[in-house]
Amino acid sequence: MTNKTTEKLNLREALGQRILTGDGAMGTYLYQMGFPVGVSYEEFNTLRPDVIENVHRRYYEAGARVIETNTFSANLEKLAIYGLDSDMEAINRAGVRIARSAAGDDAYVVGAVGSIRAGKLKNIRTAKVSEAYERQMDALLTEGVDGIMLETFYDYDEMLLALRIARKLSADVPVICQFAVEDVGRTQDGTGLKEAFDQLQLAGADVVGFNCRSGPNGIMRAIDAISGPVQLPMSIFPNAGIPDYVDGKYTYSAGPDYFAETARRFADRGARIVGGCCGTTPEHVAAMAAALQDYVPALGSSQASAVAEPIQAETITVTKPAAAKTEVAVVSGADTGDGQAQEPSLVDLVKERHTVIVELDPPRDLDIRKFMDGAAALKACGADAITMADNSLAVTRMSNLALGALVQEKIGLRPLIHIACRDRNLIGTQSHMMGLDALGIDHVLAVTGDPARFGDLPDSSSVYDLTSFEMIRMIKQLNEGIAFSGKPLKQKAKFVVGAAFNPNVKHLDKAVQRLERKIKSGADYIMTQPVYDPKLIEQIAEATKHLGIPVFIGIMPLASGRNAEYLHNEVPGIQLSDEVRQRMAGLEGEAGRAEGVRISKELLDEAVKHFKGIYFMTPFMFYDMAVQLTEYVWQKTGVSR
Repeated sequence: MTNKTTEKLNLREALGQRILTGDGAMGTYLYQMGFPVGVSYEEFNTLRPDVIENVHRRYYEAGARVIETNTFSANLEKLAIYGLDSDMEAINRAGVRIARSAAGDDAYVVGAVGSIRAGKLKNIRTAKVSEAYERQMDALLTEGVDGIMLETFYDYDEMLLALRIARKLSADVPVICQFAVEDVGRTQDGTGLKEAFDQLQLAGADVVGFNCRSGPNGIMRAIDAISGPVQLPMSIFPNAGIPDYVDGKYTYSAGPDYFAETARRFADRGARIVGGCCGTTPEHVAAMAAALQDYVPALGSSQASAVAEPIQAETITVTKPAAAKTEVAVVSGADTGDGQAQEPSLVDLVKERHTVIVELDPPRDLDIRKFMDGAAALKACGADAITMADNSLAVTRMSNLALGALVQEKIGLRPLIHIACRDRNLIGTQSHMMGLDALGIDHVLAVTGDPARFGDLPDSSSVYDLTSFEMIRMIKQLNEGIAFSGKPLKQKAKFVVGAAFNPNVKHLDKAVQRLERKIKSGADYIMTQPVYDPKLIEQIAEATKHLGIPVFIGIMPLASGRNAEYLHNEVPGIQLSDEVRQRMAGLEGEAGRAEGVRISKELLDEAVKHFKGIYFMTPFMFYDMAVQLTEYVWQKTGVSR
């Protein structure tokens, strides 16, 4: 597209008349082009202006009419990490010129300004933060941007500080304020979104909204949770779903068609700029631009809550089955060394009968009551083990080691603990495993772990001292009485080690070959990602029948139509069939959960024919769904529990 005009409305006027398509990611797109992480992409404005101009041009030609300068981290504090703080003004001014040269006259160039205090620089003094913002924005304004975009701010206080500096420098330039939120309904420093947006409006913001941190579903939930109308137009730039980290590379699952669909839904909720953040490409932008081309804003539709449909979230209360009591007799599965026989492992059990493992997410706060109620309900219905992820999706949760010990002691249910390569170095991993052994927790699942940069603490380190293959091998080494260092230990551990398997791929045979490598490393059993197609269940059974170790087939009941679309489009490793998506479409609340259970039972009808191992994943702590499905397994298989 090369459309150019001699005159155009200013950005404020344009937002009152139409939806503007924003551009997509810069950093992750450069990564996809082969440029390494760990460098300053902002320095490319002076070192490789041709590369940056090419990216801007691709987005403009795809239909983007709001182009962000490549200056997100081009402030004194972030550039100082690379020894580039003295080049701050040159980098910012070059960023504006490059964006101008790449885009047509009908596009708006906005100066991108990112949070300084997010992550490792959180405790920097306010005076230095203020100086960094003022000097960066002054450079952008001097070069003549059409607006300032304050993006990926986690805290309201820092956003307000940056906005006031922008207004100090210019009373006229439009300012867009975008939060990255983790907890639906509030910023990271605890300010309610409605209050934050109202106060930003009073301080001079022109546009408010969200970017980064989550895909379209998470941002949709944040908008729908706002208590009351948002008076300003909104700007929305979601990630392309949750990133996956496979063989040392980041990939994203949400595709252009999904972004086209959600772009109109954001517009319905008051968005006047819709673009993309991490993982998005010119293809995503082209799809959104096409979807929004004939969209006409309804009068007053910027009031998001007026059209927002409630969404099921983790805070919904679920009725606990009557049998679920936490006062269950203690049953220890560990060999205490007093001559008592050790309880059969899950591998032993699944050779004899159908066996059920249920995943229950550790809480993200300090209240464990609902978690323990769920564990008790699963114990009462006969589940063989409860499994707990290790800060899945890189979101901080309570220690699964601590909860595993409580479940074992107070509920009498076997814990199966996930161990992620992401969070601990070799020292921490061995220490963690030794602690599990001391507690008598002997079933674990070795996983790579989602990258920390995409979780709720994005500037924390992803360790990855070990791959999942090496993790399995090192844990099995403890069973030989040998430490990670190679030194002998005074006794042997008894770990039963599982490996994860994603069968939702184009080439199942290649995925099985990867699985064979994990078995060679010492894996004792396999747990799969959730499967939603009976034919795929049969194919998995055929493809894995030669492995010689049990496979626990994964089934996760769907909670709603939105939940189905989120999983299909944004979560790596999960693919739903067209039939399942059609059946869940438009269903919410109890109706959605009921249909989700029905679909899962149909999957179980096929699964129990081929697999004795069943692995349920509990959505949003709706543990009564897992209880119903566990009872259905016993009913179908005739196992007496």
